[in-house]
Amino acid sequence: MRGNQIGSRARRAAVFESAVLAAGVALAALFAAPCALAQYPARPVKLIVGLAPGGAPDIAARIVAGKLSPLLGQTAIVENRIGSNGNIGTEFVARSAPDGYTLLMSNDSMMTINPHIYARMPVDVLKDLAPVAPVGQTSNFFLTVHPSVPVKNFQEFIEYARRANPPLAYASVGYGSQHHMAMEMLKARAGINLLHVPYKGGAPAATATLAGEVAVMIGGASSVNIMTSGKLRGLAATGRSRSPLFPELPVISEFYPGYELSTWIGIFSPVGLSDAVGARLRAEVAKVLAMPDVGKSFTAAGLEPYNSTREEFAERLRADYEKYGKLVKMVGVKVEE
Repeated sequence: MRGNQIGSRARRAAVFESAVLAAGVALAALFAAPCALAQYPARPVKLIVGLAPGGAPDIAARIVAGKLSPLLGQTAIVENRIGSNGNIGTEFVARSAPDGYTLLMSNDSMMTINPHIYARMPVDVLKDLAPVAPVGQTSNFFLTVHPSVPVKNFQEFIEYARRANPPLAYASVGYGSQHHMAMEMLKARAGINLLHVPYKGGAPAATATLAGEVAVMIGGASSVNIMTSGKLRGLAATGRSRSPLFPELPVISEFYPGYELSTWIGIFSPVGLSDAVGARLRAEVAKVLAMPDVGKSFTAAGLEPYNSTREEFAERLRADYEKYGKLVKMVGVKVEE
């Protein structure tokens, strides 16, 4: 009997100890978010870009970082980790601690196209990374040619490319990029043959086209300044409507209905980032995007500020993931890497 009483008291004590422990955990969780927010950031924040300097993600990262630093009270550093069409930078961030100090500035091709074309993706972008905030978008890419190509407009280019032997070479920022997909879609719709030459970013691709290493490219932000200067000849745009930057250029859908390609850029974190830190980052990024000089800098680079809720951004990510999965299957692009 006495043994039963002792056992009963021990069980009650254990239950009480568990309750106290649970209460402690709940209290810790209650105060963890404010504490994390109060302490963040305590050191510089890195924005990792998986593509070369000069492309749209890099331009957006540098514009945002410059304005984000004083708002955070710590330096926001842009670091380019180049390779495998952004997969190296993506993996680096996905394997980092989810503390808000290592973030990814990525475009949609790295998040929604790469998983469908690379046979061995280093991470699962939908499970290992989490959307923090959108930053910018591009309504149009631009089809441009080297001045030595004897065409003056889009229709002449299609006819010239159709007759070219050997096929004209075109530059992209890498396998599976929107630039690659856009040109492959055009090849399929127009019935032309072009040779794909991938580079490690928009700036290297534009430089190669300027140098005459390739005849043609579809580019975004990296093409704007050189088109304005006349060093490359613009022929058409890829969006739903003509670009206000180059309103004289037709959109490809005027010739091939339904053809349309645009892009977005956003910030991602390793999965597990605290809600408090994520909310702080979104709030500060929203302030940056609302600055008039940031809007002007984005426009000059062929970008538009893009702000939305985390839920809307996540939904766009999922929708584009499915859309590009179907497109990749249609085009038949695959990278054994």
